[in-house]
Amino acid sequence: MTPEEEALARVVRSLEGLDIVYMVTGSVASSHHGRPRMTHDVDIVIDPSPEGLARLVDELVSSGFYVDAARARDAMWLRRQFNAIDMQTAVKIDLIVRKDRPFSLEELSRRQTADLPGGMRVRLATPEDTILSKLEWARKGGGSEKQLADVAGVVDVHGGALDRAYIDRWARELGVLELWRLVAKPRGLAD
Repeated sequence: MTPEEEALARVVRSLEGLDIVYMVTGSVASSHHGRPRMTHDVDIVIDPSPEGLARLVDELVSSGFYVDAARARDAMWLRRQFNAIDMQTAVKIDLIVRKDRPFSLEELSRRQTADLPGGMRVRLATPEDTILSKLEWARKGGGSEKQLADVAGVVDVHGGALDRAYIDRWARELGVLELWRLVAKPRGLAD
């Protein structure tokens, strides 16, 4: 296993051991569903209770991660992210507290079980939700080429199997419909 895979496996074991709902997303999800690319960032959406978050922080710290407990508590209440950094390898895991909005609730409810390289089984964002999340990041980053390339990779792999009505509906609601069309139209998946 790579250092990133090992760190992810340890965090996932902690989340599952504490029964905290989670979903691996970001570049790990887009590499799984689309074109693999080297990435050093690992993003995990989590939906803990306040008590579950406190136990998670304690468990991660005891297993060799640096976690700022105050920042984690703030992230819980502000619906933001905090980091867990592996003290031996400096691998950073972004733990993103689930946003309080309809898309985030639906996205988390649709997650699927997937086997990642190294034999690790995780709960992973669907291809459609990976596309939508990457489009949001692209919009925030001014149309980030890396994010759009990740979207294109997922579209190229899944093509006609994608739930286009679902993507169109949420892309419209999330304000990323034009970015979606920019990627989908040349591939015959948008008007």
